[in-house]
Amino acid sequence: MSMNKIDFDALVSTFFGIGRIRIMPGTIGSAAALIIALIIPIHWIAIAVTIMIGTWCADRYSKRIGVKDPPEIVIDEVAGMWISMYALPASFGITAFILFRIVDILKPFPVYIMEFLPGGIGIMADDVAGGFIVWIVLWIVSTYLFI
Repeated sequence: MSMNKIDFDALVSTFFGIGRIRIMPGTIGSAAALIIALIIPIHWIAIAVTIMIGTWCADRYSKRIGVKDPPEIVIDEVAGMWISMYALPASFGITAFILFRIVDILKPFPVYIMEFLPGGIGIMADDVAGGFIVWIVLWIVSTYLFI
């Protein structure tokens, strides 16, 4: 009896297969991250581990299939979304989601520069940077505008 080998790189990179949904995988991956963060606040250690393991798996997966940044890799959106919501009230969730998707799609400076980094670092870095930009904006709003 043989057992099928689990493709850990694909499992992580696609966030347990969510990225394999053909229509708007990045948006769906971001929405999944939002839902998880609304149910269970995400600790910074979990974000850091997601970034490290996601970078490694995305690098290996993308090299194996021969595509620089495959659309089914959504672990980068998960990390970026969790960064954008870190330690903010849950009421900011939808706003964080919308802003993160805008930043991810438009890729303003310095986000677009990150895409030129090699391998898994380039796959992850633009969404990590985008998440930080959204987090800074929302942190300023929550801290200084008392929303």
